[in-house]
Amino acid sequence: MKVKESLGPEAMIVSTRRIYDDGGACFEICAVPMDTGGHDPFSELKAELTRIREMIQAGDEIRDVAEALVGDPAVMDLYARLLGSGLESRRVRYFLERSSETGAGAIPGGSAVRRVEKEIMRSIEVTDPFATDNGGRVVAALVGTTGVGKTTTIAKLAARLMLGAKKDVGLISIDTYRVGAIEQLRAYADILGIPCYQAFKRKDLAFALRRMAQKDVVLIDTAGRSQYDTSRIRELKRMMTLDQRISVHLLLSASTRRSEMRRTVESFMPLNLETYIFTKIDETGKIGPVVNQIMETKFPVSYLTNGQNVPDDIERASRERILARLLSRN
Repeated sequence: MKVKESLGPEAMIVSTRRIYDDGGACFEICAVPMDTGGHDPFSELKAELTRIREMIQAGDEIRDVAEALVGDPAVMDLYARLLGSGLESRRVRYFLERSSETGAGAIPGGSAVRRVEKEIMRSIEVTDPFATDNGGRVVAALVGTTGVGKTTTIAKLAARLMLGAKKDVGLISIDTYRVGAIEQLRAYADILGIPCYQAFKRKDLAFALRRMAQKDVVLIDTAGRSQYDTSRIRELKRMMTLDQRISVHLLLSASTRRSEMRRTVESFMPLNLETYIFTKIDETGKIGPVVNQIMETKFPVSYLTNGQNVPDDIERASRERILARLLSRN
């Protein structure tokens, strides 16, 4: 209480110890005030200690990498950051080794780090499935497990394509399992002023697509399927097998465990996946698993979502943005 009275309510106690004098035992308290903006005066020290700890943990992993890279403190720091991001150690080593192979002679200054960053970006495939040069129609179905954010992502995409790309958009729901699914999608459609149909069977889907023949983009919302329910995934494939070409995009939560992410991709592979859309980026501090998955199956990533706000919390994937998130300590 006395500390807060003297230094303010946000004061931080650094240490305490018992001391003895002629008056008997008492306590010595060392405390520091916080500034009016709530800034922690030790934040820079904490960040530096975190960096040192990461580099120590990376020490054993990096021993076999080219000596020219190991001798560069900036590369050591980069290596530690990549491991801390959740990127698999074999992927990190691959990037460093590739960077060493593409260089010649000594590596001056920060050029080694730049070469590693270029190798990372070269390994990340990105694409925009809605960018059509010939003006043709795009019919895209979003698939994934329950709760991954398909309906919200469709609303974000629809708004982005309408407002940013000036596309004429229509929506279709073939989610006949989740209670209230069509009502949620129709609510978004009403706000945007676009048509929304529901399809229970393959012939309903074909009919809805014919009704939207003049639309630039048709987005199809599907029911969430467990990665272990292969029969329903096959059922979804049969429903979307039409004369009309439908591109399929798999939504994966960035916070999903590596093993479950891999199993989900394997289970949905029969749908002829074209891109990944990674959702819930805001719910994880590590984006390394996203890059692990991109590298493992070589599917490009098209979009990232990072919140529930429609239409704001979505961005078209870019190598630069993914790299920036990968290297962030936050």
